[in-house]
Amino acid sequence: MKRTIYDDEHEAFRGVVRDFLAKEVTPVYDEWLAAQRVPRELFHKLGVLGVTGFDIPEEYGGPGPTSYKFQAVIAEEAARAAVVLGHHFVSTGVVLPYLLRLATDEQKSRWLPGIASGATTLCIAMTEPGTGSDLAGIRTTARLSDDGQHYVLNGSKTFITGARNSELCVVVARTSPPAADDRRHGLSLLVVDTSSEGFSIGRQLDKIGMHTSDTSELSFADVRVPVGDMLGRVDHGFAHLGAHLPRERLAIGVAAVASAAAAVDFTRAYVRDRNVFGRPVAEFQNTKFTLADCATQVEAAQSLADRGIAADDAGSLTAADAARIKLFCTETAGRVIDACLQLHGGYGYMQEYPIARLYADIRVSRIYGGTSEVMKAIIAKDLGL
Repeated sequence: MKRTIYDDEHEAFRGVVRDFLAKEVTPVYDEWLAAQRVPRELFHKLGVLGVTGFDIPEEYGGPGPTSYKFQAVIAEEAARAAVVLGHHFVSTGVVLPYLLRLATDEQKSRWLPGIASGATTLCIAMTEPGTGSDLAGIRTTARLSDDGQHYVLNGSKTFITGARNSELCVVVARTSPPAADDRRHGLSLLVVDTSSEGFSIGRQLDKIGMHTSDTSELSFADVRVPVGDMLGRVDHGFAHLGAHLPRERLAIGVAAVASAAAAVDFTRAYVRDRNVFGRPVAEFQNTKFTLADCATQVEAAQSLADRGIAADDAGSLTAADAARIKLFCTETAGRVIDACLQLHGGYGYMQEYPIARLYADIRVSRIYGGTSEVMKAIIAKDLGL
């Protein structure tokens, strides 16, 4: 089915992104995989390309209000090339919106120009050992100093994406005890300079996939954070987090569909070229039926994702809508990529083939940004259950 969400401007942008990936990423991607991170220089290049500061006002060096469709194009092209651009999605698509909506004018003047240029990248530290999806259980504390000039940050975080390549980290910390009737009360967001004394990046975690996107443990030992670096309202951090999750979950769903579509394309090419029992694998009925089923599932997921993109542009994307998109698209992508790997046979298990990377990378999409089980709980609540 013909997609209708993109116009000529989006397609021209697609061409620019595709050329960039072909010249700057694909030739060195194996080196990035071996290093298990992208070089910091990548973000400077992305800044020159103009894709690190979506929605940043022109007065701070950004392009101004921008449709999410441009970020969707990047996700689609990265999947098409079977690459992961480090934590670009986290910095630009997840964390930057917090600063755009919550930062004061003074904070924006300090932070946004560097983000727009690629000189500053962002990460966010929510998850702690033992808390998982239960953010209300966060134990990292930020105590206001006696003179009221700074917060003293202590605690630890885990599964933090991109910290090694970030200059600023949005840290979720407890600034007040939880209320008797609301465990979520008392959480706040602090923007912390990663070069601050006492801010430590621990071991880099060895993941199944997403190898060019570093994931690490963090610890804070009496880190002094100026009161002027509080983001949003004190003690209202949980509400701020909830308001930004729909876009993040939409983005995860969009990327999942893009990965599934890429898997189908890679597999179509493979089965046409690969001969078994004296004829191309593509000629076997099982191959045809499997790919027909996969292509249909991708089409259905793509339609749902495109509706979500349109809703985001219109400002009408709800938490339940985003949960449906993330749930359906990530679960579909998992099934499709698994089936496509099976058609590759033993070669599908080899890292040199894109399908192997897609298979390993897609698994986390059903976990981060809220597990599939959390998505089902949100949807059930929307149904009045």
